[in-house]
Amino acid sequence: MVKQFAKQSPLVVLFFTIFLDLLGYGILIPVVPQLLANPASPYFLLPHGWSPNQGYILLGILTAIFPFFIFLAAPILGQLSDRYGRKKLLAISIAGTCISYLIFALGVIFRNIPILFFSRILDGITGGNIAIAQASIADVSKPEDRAKNFGLIGAAFGLGFIIGPYIGGRLSDPATMSWFNAATPFWFAALLSFLNLMLLLWILPETHKTPNQNLVINWGRSLRNIAHAFQMKALRPLFATSFLHNFGFSFYVAFFSVFLINRFGFSQASIGDYFAYVGLWIAFGQAVVTRLAARIFREEQILRVTLFVVGIAILMYFIPNYWPWLLLIAPPLAVANGLSFANMGGLISRSVSSEIQGEILGINTGLQSLGQVIPPILAGFIAATIAPEAPIVFAAVFILFAGVVFNFWYRPKRAT
Repeated sequence: MVKQFAKQSPLVVLFFTIFLDLLGYGILIPVVPQLLANPASPYFLLPHGWSPNQGYILLGILTAIFPFFIFLAAPILGQLSDRYGRKKLLAISIAGTCISYLIFALGVIFRNIPILFFSRILDGITGGNIAIAQASIADVSKPEDRAKNFGLIGAAFGLGFIIGPYIGGRLSDPATMSWFNAATPFWFAALLSFLNLMLLLWILPETHKTPNQNLVINWGRSLRNIAHAFQMKALRPLFATSFLHNFGFSFYVAFFSVFLINRFGFSQASIGDYFAYVGLWIAFGQAVVTRLAARIFREEQILRVTLFVVGIAILMYFIPNYWPWLLLIAPPLAVANGLSFANMGGLISRSVSSEIQGEILGINTGLQSLGQVIPPILAGFIAATIAPEAPIVFAAVFILFAGVVFNFWYRPKRAT
């Protein structure tokens, strides 16, 4: 009965797959900054005598390692999914994620920072989950439904951020259970990834009905994607906007927990609670607002507004000195950012033929990943040399610039 339901409604299965994957990722958010960027935390791993500034730099590099290897691997996985099918490649990606969480937990237990880095490298190499899931959603979506169906990814992202950070904060807090520690969330994330893999293998049908067995895999595609992407005139403005949006938002994601620790004294539990609240608004924006907006506005009309809303909302975090005011900033930021991601993905998908969905979405994921590599590294040095809050300013500036690029460069008639 479950298998039959999955065949009739693969979007439900893909939604659950993305949700479990993002749930595991959300668990990382409140814990990792405590390991490297908060000397007051009992879980701080840096050797005695290391300064918080050195911890900021290490945190930035560790954060960047994962998207760097996603950048190298995602285009290859996208091509392989076009050739061999989505289900097989998605299973490989999830298996790699499961193993990487196990290794990360061991790194925390043995207080071994190189093991943490190896874990994130492994997850990056096998981490094509979102790109392949996007291609699967495109496989089963009509052109006019792609924007709202891509909103499912944002809804799963939001739900993962509601539960994931909350669980991460609580599972790492001995006040919840005396035997909980910083490794507990990663054991739990590995278990969730394993469950994700079993459900995928059992009930998800293959969505790519016409795989191209003659497709020649370009193993160096990631290194050529940057030049290739901007040679595609129809997609050049979209790729540029997507890159800048992710570039800016990566500053925000990488160091917002540090911002909360330094400005408001948040613990890992408090960070998890706040990100859960933000995730609630992301899910609402994707599940409700995105679908309503898709009935009234075109993707490009939405993007012309939401990118500016995201940039301005991030700058508003510097206004309050009392943390409850942050609760008022989260809704416009989360909803606008969710709309931006969903409509950008839908617009890119609608601009190319179905035969190359995996390749194009793999290119876009690669560009997004490249946009997530440089900012954390820069943010670590910026936080160390200027102030821990400075990366948040850079986040807002780049996202506002993405809005300027899209409004002045993109013309709908080019995307055909």
